[in-house]
Amino acid sequence: MPTLLFSILTPIENAVQWLLERFHYNLHLPWAWAIIATTIAVRILLVPLTVRQIHSMQAMQRHGPALKELQKKYKGDRQKLSEEQMKFFRENNINPAASCLPLVAQLPVFFSLYLVLKHFAKHLPPGDLSWLYIVPNIAAKTSSHWSGYLLLAIYAISQILSTWFMSTTMDKSQRYVMMVVPLIFITFIARFPVGLVLYWVTTNLWTVGQGIVTRRLVPRTPLAAPATGAKRSSRTPAKEVEAPAAPAAAQAVAKPATPSPPRRVKRKKGGARR
Repeated sequence: MPTLLFSILTPIENAVQWLLERFHYNLHLPWAWAIIATTIAVRILLVPLTVRQIHSMQAMQRHGPALKELQKKYKGDRQKLSEEQMKFFRENNINPAASCLPLVAQLPVFFSLYLVLKHFAKHLPPGDLSWLYIVPNIAAKTSSHWSGYLLLAIYAISQILSTWFMSTTMDKSQRYVMMVVPLIFITFIARFPVGLVLYWVTTNLWTVGQGIVTRRLVPRTPLAAPATGAKRSSRTPAKEVEAPAAPAAAQAVAKPATPSPPRRVKRKKGGARR
């Protein structure tokens, strides 16, 4: 990491280490459970950002049909589409960046915890560094023990579930891409300390629980009416249905026959009747 990044993360690293030590030394939690408790504490602090994220997702879902109409209308002009979308967001008080705020806020904590665990690997602190008697050392690389691969499998499942719950406003194709992309980096994540993977598993499980609670407590957001075309409501009177015209043959049968006038026969002067 660059030196500038180290200096920026130093206060956050100190705060994360202080919180871990409080959970370990004061509450007598093992280091692994101290990481889980620290993750939960961070997610509790991020609840206001999470609420904004949920409101932003609901707004995007509510105005989804109107946004699709804009995309169809300005399909061939990307610049005009971008301008109209920004105008639409301003008029409807939508902040698309709000859905990324919790993730962005967690990144400094993630890197700071990485630095703390890296320090633990060089200078082992006193106390139990195992987790559930299957992970011998949370400061070691995930790929250094068979239990790390079990944790990676748990991470993959939790990542898929959390992405499923937090990408409800996306198209199905985009949703599947967002679910698959994080799994591609598993080989890279396997080089991280076990404690860091444990942090992300806890974060993903928190997101899953948050999604379940949100779906049960928050009512479904009704879709906004499309910009063009009026919707027929239940109070709109139905148009009168005209009776179909009767066939011509039936009309001929039903119509009473009128007597035709007698035919006049012309006679020639002095001639016989024809």
